[in-house]
Amino acid sequence: MFYKDERLALFIDGSNLYAAAKALGFDIDYKLLRQEFARRGKMVRAFYYTALLENDEYSPIRPLVDWLHYNGFTMVTKPAKEYTDSQGRRKVKGNMDIELTVDAMELAPRVDHIVLFSGDGDFRPLVESLQRQGVRVSVVSTIRSQPPMIADELRRQADNFIELDELRDVIGRPPRETPVERPFEVASGK
Repeated sequence: MFYKDERLALFIDGSNLYAAAKALGFDIDYKLLRQEFARRGKMVRAFYYTALLENDEYSPIRPLVDWLHYNGFTMVTKPAKEYTDSQGRRKVKGNMDIELTVDAMELAPRVDHIVLFSGDGDFRPLVESLQRQGVRVSVVSTIRSQPPMIADELRRQADNFIELDELRDVIGRPPRETPVERPFEVASGK
């Protein structure tokens, strides 16, 4: 439920949203996403969080990051950490939970409604704290993927759960042949 006169902010956990959309078989059109939520309230800010591989010659996410930056999104990035696991596999880790949490807490006094695009259960205490400050919180993720991408405790804590699959016709486009963003290790938060 949205009200036209409420001040609204979007907090997008980039790798988590990418993984949820991929699990549902579509890509996000971020221009349409921004338009859809600007239509629902007075958009104060739209944040996008992602880690970047700094040592690669070309990062497949760089064009998306640049496009989002030039099209009204507040980009929050940090270098991803690269390591080799015990089986000798190359792993990339880029958790942005703390950055997102700090920004949401700082912006809370200036907004009425926060839309969190993540299913990570680690955000449940953030949602609870925002609610204590009088901010309504909607969470966008999916229960329709196998396994579900949203932690049950986060879905239950939110004022409103928005099924990502139900936004497919509004903010989606068919998936590209080559992925725009590589998901880093995204904990399902369960």
